[in-house]
Amino acid sequence: MRSLFWCGAAQLHACTVTMSTSILSGLKPISVNTLLNEGALKPAFESLTLLSSHPLTPPSLLEHAHSLLLDFCTTEKALPQGQQLHARLLKSHVSAFLATKLVHMYGKCGSLSDALKVFGEITERTNFTWNAMMGAFVSSGKYLEAIELYREMRVDGVALDACTFPSVLKACGALGATRSGAEIHGVAVKCGYGEFVFVCNALISMYAKCGNLDGARMLFDGIMMEKEDAVSWNSIISAHVAEGKCLEALSLFRRMQEVGVESNTYTFVAALQGCEDPSFVKLGTEIHGAVLKSNHFVDVYVANALIAMYAKCGRMEDAVRVFESMLCRDCVSWNTLLSGLVQNELYSDAVNYFRDMQGSGLKFDQVSVLNLIAASGRLGNLLKGKEVHACVIRNGMDCNMQIGNTMIDMYAKCCCVKYMGHAFECMPKKDLISWTTVIAGYAQNECHLEAMNLFRMVQVEGMPVDPMMVGSVLQACGELKSKNFVREIHGYVLKRDLADTVLQNAIVNVYGEVGHIDYARRVFESIKSKDIVSWTSMITCCVHNGLPVEALELFYTLNQFKIHPDYIALISALSATASLSSLKKVKEIHGFLIRKGFFLEGPIASSLVDTYAHCGNVENSRKIFNSVKKRDLILWTSMINANGMHGCGRRAISLFEEMTDENVIPDHITFLALLYACSHSGLMDEGKRVFDIMKYEYKLEPWPEHYACMVDLLSRSNSLEEAHSFVRNMPIKPTSEVWCALLSASLIHSNKELRELAAKKLLQSDTENSGKYVLISNIFAADGRWNDVEEVRLRMKGNGTKKTPGCSWIEVENKIHTFMARDKSHPKSDDICLKLAQFTELLETEGYRAQTKFVFHNVSGEEKMQILYRHSERLALGFGLLVTPNGSTIRITKNLRICDDCHTFFKIASKVSQRTLVVRDANRFHHFERGICSCGDFW
Repeated sequence: MRSLFWCGAAQLHACTVTMSTSILSGLKPISVNTLLNEGALKPAFESLTLLSSHPLTPPSLLEHAHSLLLDFCTTEKALPQGQQLHARLLKSHVSAFLATKLVHMYGKCGSLSDALKVFGEITERTNFTWNAMMGAFVSSGKYLEAIELYREMRVDGVALDACTFPSVLKACGALGATRSGAEIHGVAVKCGYGEFVFVCNALISMYAKCGNLDGARMLFDGIMMEKEDAVSWNSIISAHVAEGKCLEALSLFRRMQEVGVESNTYTFVAALQGCEDPSFVKLGTEIHGAVLKSNHFVDVYVANALIAMYAKCGRMEDAVRVFESMLCRDCVSWNTLLSGLVQNELYSDAVNYFRDMQGSGLKFDQVSVLNLIAASGRLGNLLKGKEVHACVIRNGMDCNMQIGNTMIDMYAKCCCVKYMGHAFECMPKKDLISWTTVIAGYAQNECHLEAMNLFRMVQVEGMPVDPMMVGSVLQACGELKSKNFVREIHGYVLKRDLADTVLQNAIVNVYGEVGHIDYARRVFESIKSKDIVSWTSMITCCVHNGLPVEALELFYTLNQFKIHPDYIALISALSATASLSSLKKVKEIHGFLIRKGFFLEGPIASSLVDTYAHCGNVENSRKIFNSVKKRDLILWTSMINANGMHGCGRRAISLFEEMTDENVIPDHITFLALLYACSHSGLMDEGKRVFDIMKYEYKLEPWPEHYACMVDLLSRSNSLEEAHSFVRNMPIKPTSEVWCALLSASLIHSNKELRELAAKKLLQSDTENSGKYVLISNIFAADGRWNDVEEVRLRMKGNGTKKTPGCSWIEVENKIHTFMARDKSHPKSDDICLKLAQFTELLETEGYRAQTKFVFHNVSGEEKMQILYRHSERLALGFGLLVTPNGSTIRITKNLRICDDCHTFFKIASKVSQRTLVVRDANRFHHFERGICSCGDFW
């Protein structure tokens, strides 16, 4: 159009050669480049003024000059200049031709009201006038009005031409009005325009947008035999891409090349959109090569499509390379790159490129800001997030709902609940996404009551609720450990019929978190189409509620339903296996992982290391650890912890040093595992050094658990005064775990004064767990204070606190055999007791003597001996001796700490039986071999 205007101006100049020199000088041609800015129109308007004022100017030439200028205003969307021309025309008679041009110009410039006004003033309307008005409606998104105008044309008997159909068909496609589109198709055929290529292209596009791809394809195939029109190909390729038929779209693109139709910008853009899937990235690269050969690479639209294609395929290096090679970039170029960086989790790069965008002088828009907000949130960069928020307010974007919702999410991810709530309150309009995002933000930032209160507000205001919002509320309920809240939400879900599979899975999960295992099981059984998440949720529920056997049964049931376990299901199964210390089952799962081709990296590798360690086979843990090439912090921590629980404290310290040499930064959990390892290996000096490294080198403020571990370390080493001094100087209030550690050590090392103090502090602590009362009761019993023992037991009864009974289990022939203290329920109970009695007599010949001082019951010495002999770990050992081959290793797991007498018993038993006895108690592993324990009696 720019060249057309230049030619028109030149023609205008040629027609006025007989005019005066002053007029001729005003009519010289205007170059294309100078027409790009507003000021360049001034010479053209001056020439038009001269023509208008000259008496010899023919009316046809004057009309032609106005027409050229209106065309240019239309092309450049120069509304003010178009309005200026309109004002000039109003001074004289406006022909129907120029009025039609005005309608067209106003429509393209987005001023529908002006277009309607001009259209209403035209008394003699041609079909061109009607078409222009219809096009104005379509350009303004008033598709229904466009169709109504077409019908009015038909009623008024206006003759239709080929140009009538593209606009009305576009309106039908936008509305999805298949029936109206088909009727108009019939009219086009009846009027003889059905075979016009541009009408066929409009029909193809209409059918495709209405979801009738078969109809679009039938039209395309029937257009003409050779199909030489590139627009037809572009239309059908785009139609297939829009319907997700990318393979078919790319096949059509290949056919287009084969028949020799030249590709243009729209062809390449459509084909590249069809490659926005990682499986098609190779084809996308081939199209990139074709673009380079065809010289379309300089086209900004094609370059933008290339950036989008590479970004969607995860090839951001290629996307950046295309972007950097662009000579001219528009806002879409920057936004496409920013979106790709955010989608590919390159958040820092997105922030840097946004800064470059500002430096380029290009004004950012809503899409740019949304990407920057999202990147700031994912980075947890609160300062950058606040900067963006300020920028949004300065540029008047703070009223935009989508930006407001993203801002709420950003503050939530930055853990800034105060600003998140403020951003939510300041939104002038809120939709369902706003409420869902802020409720999720509160739930994720441990403001669970706030989340619940907002959910109540949603109900009060009568807003619709979706499963995603309910999922966030359920998360808050789970963290609050409120069974009543969970039941209320469950009832609400059932009443509103919101229970899809995803939400039912979440309900199963949260019932498990609050310990309502029966309700979880009922919901699980009610799910009609159970997916892997359903099964995993139920398995996890069982694991968290101390039902590892049931968890593994569910896991093995997956095979019956032909459901393939994923990483999370396998990790849950490994967690159940670790709880049972079932070495055979962890080997089975390990074998399954290898057979199914799972990569033993990341969480799976860490879980395997941890499970093998909990099953007593730390050597396998080391093998898996050594086989992983990329070791993350969790894997290092798991291996450190594995060595710690098996009494290999120095090896744990060595691993820590290797980890830091590889520039892996330790966290609180790593140091907790390391202190635990030092505590259970008697490495007091090393433990102190580790504690100082955590505080002063890595600037990590110790948790209460770290302080408790340090007290335990000092106490176990018989440095009771130093331990007491450490407790007195703690910057936080000592927890019950701290006093428990001090109390246990003072009992072992017979420090009565410290024992009394620790017992008193422990009784004053807030915790109501049974371990606290049992320990205090044992202290009183050791001193023979039976009245105080009775008082403690009455207090436990009054609080509803029950002593956890001793329980041990052993795996034989793929079956778990469980024993309680003084249990006689096992089918082989009599044989076990006989075997154990005979074995005990044998041990007594080797020097074993029952230490009845560790029986804290007010009974006779003989009864105390019988109580010792019936401890659950001894019953498990008796069963193992009875049914396993001589010389084989016996592995026993106990839910409580092994007592001193049983520890001595097992040491001598390992020597007499010439077996390795592995006992995992609540604290650690004990490997008994040839009369020696791996803990070195430091336990």
